[in-house]
Amino acid sequence: MSPLSVATVTSKVAVGSMVNVGSEDMGTYATAVPEPLDARERRELCDLFEELGPDAPTLCEGWVTLDLAAHLVVRERDPRSGPGIVLGGRFESLLDRLVARAKGRGYDRLVEQVRNGPPMGPFAVPGLRKLLNLNEYVVHHEDVRRANGQGPRDDRSELQDALWGLLRHSARLMLRKTRGVAVRLVHPDGSEIRTGAGPEVVLSGEPIELVLYLQGRRSAAQVELSGDPAAVEVIRTAALGI
Repeated sequence: MSPLSVATVTSKVAVGSMVNVGSEDMGTYATAVPEPLDARERRELCDLFEELGPDAPTLCEGWVTLDLAAHLVVRERDPRSGPGIVLGGRFESLLDRLVARAKGRGYDRLVEQVRNGPPMGPFAVPGLRKLLNLNEYVVHHEDVRRANGQGPRDDRSELQDALWGLLRHSARLMLRKTRGVAVRLVHPDGSEIRTGAGPEVVLSGEPIELVLYLQGRRSAAQVELSGDPAAVEVIRTAALGI
């Protein structure tokens, strides 16, 4: 079989599967590239969007699934949304208008656009895409799952590992408004991430749960808090997230 034939067969194989493209004697196999974790979260969120429809609740205050789908489309497809998402304040009115306009396209089209992924740009660059999208899609996937009666996922060890790696770089940013306290994040395996200085508060839990907590989903996240009472209160009341 020619190299071109091998490539053709491989391109038709389901993600993460393996196919024999040669004789048994040769033992030639082509393995498809595993689905990136952020792409899997995107796909599973879109499946859930389709299952629940446009009016299902989310953990995002005041938002139903239609609002969340529109937010994701605007975030990836309209660069004017950046200041409103990152900075808020006086930029939020423009963001609100962009989201409202996107909602006018209809729910089905929005879900299709989310499923199809971002156009060419930073959100589509391998490597950078993971940094920009993995936390985003995990959190919003959980926003929909948990608001609709689904509990924590306990079958995603590779996702937990990836999020723990991202937390090593992003925890300080998400905790930037908790000055005056030291924060220690503790993984179930005992590994730790430390940031800040002052009286210490300890947050213990699986990485998905820690990410949810640090992104402001305190009531939904299964995280145990301990340590200095004043520091614990700071974490419970401070504005968290990126």
